[in-house]
Amino acid sequence: MSELLDIVLKTLDEKLGEDIVTIDMSGASAFCDYFVVVTARNVRHAQSLAEFTEQAAAKAGYDVRVREGEKDSTWVLVDLHDVIVHIFTDETRKTYRLESLWGDQPQKRYTSDAAAL
Repeated sequence: MSELLDIVLKTLDEKLGEDIVTIDMSGASAFCDYFVVVTARNVRHAQSLAEFTEQAAAKAGYDVRVREGEKDSTWVLVDLHDVIVHIFTDETRKTYRLESLWGDQPQKRYTSDAAAL
């Protein structure tokens, strides 16, 4: 697992992102190594998760290529070059089903260290 991916996963978990899934895209994509899919409780939470993820990545020296998703969007995308984060509200995640779309790629559900205790 890359340092950037670890930063993203821990940040999303700390900020109460739900059902965090990593999709290994290294065998299918020339533009990134991982997709991270996470559910936000609502639109405001989605924006917050995106902001905290960007801040944590920047603090570690990583830059954001692009961020998609307006203030009232139910899908926010944060492109950190090697890691692309897809932040969905629950209903939107069920609609687009990225895990199913990329079902032939290795996937792993994130569980925090705190949840294991």
